[in-house]
Amino acid sequence: MTRRFAIIAALSITALSGAALAQADALTRNPVEVQAGSYVLDPAHGKITWSVDHMGFSTYVGQFTDVAAHLDLDVRNPAASKLDASVRMDSVRTSHGELDKHLKTADFFDTAKFPSASFRATNVRLVDRDTANITGNLTLRGVTRPIVIKADFNQAGINPVDKQYTLGLDGEAKIKRSDFGINYGLPMLGDEVTLHLEAEFKLKSPKTGA
Repeated sequence: MTRRFAIIAALSITALSGAALAQADALTRNPVEVQAGSYVLDPAHGKITWSVDHMGFSTYVGQFTDVAAHLDLDVRNPAASKLDASVRMDSVRTSHGELDKHLKTADFFDTAKFPSASFRATNVRLVDRDTANITGNLTLRGVTRPIVIKADFNQAGINPVDKQYTLGLDGEAKIKRSDFGINYGLPMLGDEVTLHLEAEFKLKSPKTGA
């Protein structure tokens, strides 16, 4: 009985190890191995965290939690890739309820008049093996200005939870809020805002032959 149990246990461990190796093989951190095609942002794993200087005393941080995006990825020709994103501005969140309300007013985002912001890429340029500069137009409060997002590739492959092919990226951009007509509190409150983006994209339509 003991011998039989040992054999079963050994077989189970071997099977689990094989499954783990197969899963590891399904993931890649090599950008050229990523599946080309049409991707949609997973709304549960797509957030924009912003930070701004608070009168020199601290750095204040908040998030936009309702972000939608569509990515057409051309691995062989990154410059041909396309990215469109939109942000519901009343999804702004901080650790302070009253501040959340104030940020939605005309002093800041004026969400009643401008319910969403958008970004459309105009150029994608590789900086190194797994980093790209994504140049595009950001429209915020009805004003459109060019910005550059520095995007870093994390990994891609089959997500072990939902079994979908997933592409993970980090991004960062810096903007001046005054460029978009958000002047409240200047110069005591910082003008430069850092945007940090976390994104998991789900492959919806693979590119044939890629």
